[in-house]
Amino acid sequence: QVQLVESGGGLVQAGGSLRLSCAASGCTFSNMCVMGMAWFRQASGKEREFIAGISPTGALIVYADAVKGRFTISRDNAKNTVYLQMNSLKPEETAVYYCAARYGTSVPGSNDEYNSWGQGTQVTVSS
Repeated sequence: QVQLVESGGGLVQAGGSLRLSCAASGCTFSNMCVMGMAWFRQASGKEREFIAGISPTGALIVYADAVKGRFTISRDNAKNTVYLQMNSLKPEETAVYYCAARYGTSVPGSNDEYNSWGQGTQVTVSS
């Protein structure tokens, strides 16, 4: 079972930037546990939504239309960590941001496809 721990959330003004990190343990990226990683977010009263995903080697990266050009997902397999750089943040992007992992090389946008989840980190964007 993979354990995921997010960090880097906080309060930022509209137009600002944050960098989220997700540290994985229990099944490292560099061994046979090939895992696709993704970031989701869930605003209060709304469904959890896919933001970005990255394949085990980083060869495949997928973004939701809402964040294309502003967010960047990356990974450092030597550190077992995935990152989400978020720029030009908007107040409506206030949400709890979750890291997720799944075995395999694809990074689908459905919650149900992911085996492991972090506890989430709060991002608040003030206007």
